Amino acid sequence: MFGFDRITFDTNILGGKACIRGMRISVSLIVNLVANGMTTEEILTEYPDLEVEDIQQALHYAAWTTEDVVYAPIGVPA
Repeated sequence: MFGFDRITFDTNILGGKACIRGMRISVSLIVNLVANGMTTEEILTEYPDLEVEDIQQALHYAAWTTEDVVYAPIGVPA
């Protein structure tokens, strides 16, 4: 899937949310931790089952899902 080999989806794990390698650690959790100032080292200490590549790929996946596409309505006055 677009090179995201560490991102998994399983309806039996967190309701099918994007997770890291089938664990109950969601991509959104990782992004939230980074957005709130945690360093990679701090995240790895808090979640020892994670690897640096997991965090990097979670951030790449999040960026990919928020692709910059703007849809302008047609016929609406500016």
